[in-house]
Amino acid sequence: MSRVCVQPGVRDLLRHCEATGDTMVGVPLARRTKKRARPTRIDAVLEYAALGWPVVPGAYPLRTGPRACSCDRVGCPDPGAHPLSPAWHLQATTDPALLTRWWQAEPEAGVILPTGRVFDVFDVPLAAGLSALTRIDAAGAHPGPVAANGDRVLFYVATRGNPEDEDEWWSCHLDCDPATIDDTPGLRWHCRDSYVVAPPSTLPGGQSVTWLRAPDGRPLPDPLLLLEWLAD
Repeated sequence: MSRVCVQPGVRDLLRHCEATGDTMVGVPLARRTKKRARPTRIDAVLEYAALGWPVVPGAYPLRTGPRACSCDRVGCPDPGAHPLSPAWHLQATTDPALLTRWWQAEPEAGVILPTGRVFDVFDVPLAAGLSALTRIDAAGAHPGPVAANGDRVLFYVATRGNPEDEDEWWSCHLDCDPATIDDTPGLRWHCRDSYVVAPPSTLPGGQSVTWLRAPDGRPLPDPLLLLEWLAD
């Protein structure tokens, strides 16, 4: 087999190009560094719809100007963390065409997922949520989808929908602390009439809501079983 001689200076340049992903005209590279494209917000929205999770557009934080939120409300108390429309519970859908049209018109819109339909969400302080997740993982249990939202951790669990005994469940107007979980300070149970801000929505500080454990198609965990981990 014949050998190809390469001058030292050219050899160093080839090594530099392979390491940095640069190219030279007329010089084929054995390896090229390929950058993976980041998924767009609509990609995430359509993935949720494919799971059967209804989605609706949300407000988003403004980086400049006198207002902190994209909504029309002056002095919005929850910038970038609420639906755009008061009729969000009626508008939420899994229709890909409608969702695509919404996010093409407003690419920065937050991603809002109504709860109490396909899933409920346990919303706990960051330290408590990370501690519980560590213990769940160590036990080899299934935590279900888990998201980090600023100083909160959100655990997605199966919903019971509309039980026969209405006293057994409650309607959650944004956030509420039912008496049955008073022994777990800071826990919010998002169920009917509530919603959560989902990845990859942007928070007021500029960071994004992110998945700690992304949905993987497995059944969502039983809420009462997961509550035992959170109450430890």
